Amino acid sequence: MKQTEPDFWVLEYVTITKDSRTDLVVAIGGTDKAADILQRTGGFLSAPGPRGDYHRLPHGLPVEQQRRKATAASHALLAAGHSVHLDPTLNMLVAPDGEREAALRYLACLTERAAAATTSSEVAEVLTEVAAPVHGLLPLAREVVVRAWIAASDFQGSAPAAEPDPIARLGSIATSVSEAARAILHARNHAARPAQRPATASPPPSRAQPAESRRR
Repeated sequence: MKQTEPDFWVLEYVTITKDSRTDLVVAIGGTDKAADILQRTGGFLSAPGPRGDYHRLPHGLPVEQQRRKATAASHALLAAGHSVHLDPTLNMLVAPDGEREAALRYLACLTERAAAATTSSEVAEVLTEVAAPVHGLLPLAREVVVRAWIAASDFQGSAPAAEPDPIARLGSIATSVSEAARAILHARNHAARPAQRPATASPPPSRAQPAESRRR
C-alpha cells in the first residue's frame, strides 16, 4: 500500500518573536481566527508585509508590556487549538532564575567538555566558546562590565583624591578581559593546528668496506 503524506495546514502555525532589527514583537502565520485572537487578546496590529499581512505590537511598548501581551496572546491561541511558537525571551511564565540556571548549565557543560577532550581540536572548540570575538563568554562579560562602568559613572561621583576610584578601575578591568580573550584565542589557534608527529631520527648510513679489505 502506497503511503501518503499527511496534510499540514501551515497557516495554522503561529510564530511570535522579537525582530532583532526593529525590536518589534511580530506574529507570523495563522488563520483569520488566529488574527482575531491576536488583536483582541494581545493588542496586535495588522501590518502589510512583502509576503502577506502579519501582526505586530505597537511601537514604543516597554519590554514588560511586550512580554505580557505576547504571553497572553500565545496562551489564548493555544487554548483555541492553534500551534504556537513563543520566543522564550517573551514568555513571562518562565521561572525567574531560568536564564541564570541555563547559563550555569552551559558553563558546567563546557567544563565537562574540556575535561573529556581527547584531541587538541576538541580543546580548541571549548576555547572558541570562551573567547569567540562576538558571542564568546569573555567578550560578553566585558560588555557587561563596560555597561556597568558607564552606568555607575553617571550615578556616583568621583572618589576622594586620596583614594583610588574603584569605579574608574572598571575601564582597565574591561581592557584586561579583552587581552585575556585575545590570549585565549591565540591558544585556540595553536590547539586547532593539526598535531605534528616528531621526526624520527634515521640511523646513519653504513659505510661499506672495499672488497679487498673484506678479503683480508
